[in-house]
Amino acid sequence: MQVALEEIAFSRRAFTLACSGVFEEGIHLVTGRVGSGKTTLALLLAGLLQPDAGSVRREGVGTMTLSFQNPEYHVTEATVRAEIASYGADPDAVAGRCGLADRIDDDSFHLSRGELKRLHLACVFARAWDLLILDEPFSSLDCVQKRHLCRWLEERDAGITVIFTHERQVLPRVDSIWEVADGRAACLGPVPGAIGRWRYAPPYLRRALEDGRMPANIRFEDVREAR
Repeated sequence: MQVALEEIAFSRRAFTLACSGVFEEGIHLVTGRVGSGKTTLALLLAGLLQPDAGSVRREGVGTMTLSFQNPEYHVTEATVRAEIASYGADPDAVAGRCGLADRIDDDSFHLSRGELKRLHLACVFARAWDLLILDEPFSSLDCVQKRHLCRWLEERDAGITVIFTHERQVLPRVDSIWEVADGRAACLGPVPGAIGRWRYAPPYLRRALEDGRMPANIRFEDVREAR
């Protein structure tokens, strides 16, 4: 299973984005400054945008979804219960998992932005996807909920997961790091070696790498808390 980007190029007015690389099974962290082109790349991966040149090939991908940064874009039903059921999931189980058991019959738009984000992510993680694309999944979440999201991500034991984010403090274990900068998205390689090539790597990760405290399977957040 993989998604291969073959010399793709995309442009809109002065904005350009180019990329070549392969997203294989595992968790990929795609980083970059706000406005660098992360969302554009997410849309290209999902097939919601078509490149001006090159191609995006999905091999062995039967099911996929894209989670947008703004959770309200995903709401299609009148209540929390109905919204969960629309994903083919158990409403009571999912509402309990995201801490909304007492709001299950409320209008989804009566939830706060953070609650709505939690609801949407819980719905997404209630299903198994071959390709899961998450655009800024940590936005609108507090530190506790970010850690819960990290755990959900790490519990995925199959498929391709691509996380597009400028979050730098609370992050899950990942297999590889990509960076979008200067109009190009490039794979920096597997962790931990990629950290040395990560232009905007948090200082605590650079120090851990230099000190030899960065085993391949460690969660970035664990390194930060061990400083």
